[in-house]
Amino acid sequence: MTRTDPTPLRIEDAVNALCPWSGKPIAADSLTLYNGAVVGFCNPDCRDKFERALTHFEGALQARRAASAGVNE
Repeated sequence: MTRTDPTPLRIEDAVNALCPWSGKPIAADSLTLYNGAVVGFCNPDCRDKFERALTHFEGALQARRAASAGVNE
């Protein structure tokens, strides 16, 4: 989930104050954009873990939608 927008994300725009993985305070170098909102994490590893999980689930959802639509038949 690579961002192409060169505008830097700002910690003050984050929708959360604590990392959803660790519960620690978020860091300015560990932000991502999700559904148009800035989401913060305590470190880049937690942010990257979130992005990998999203990629996995988005792929699974697309496969399920394709199967439901009969695309794989």
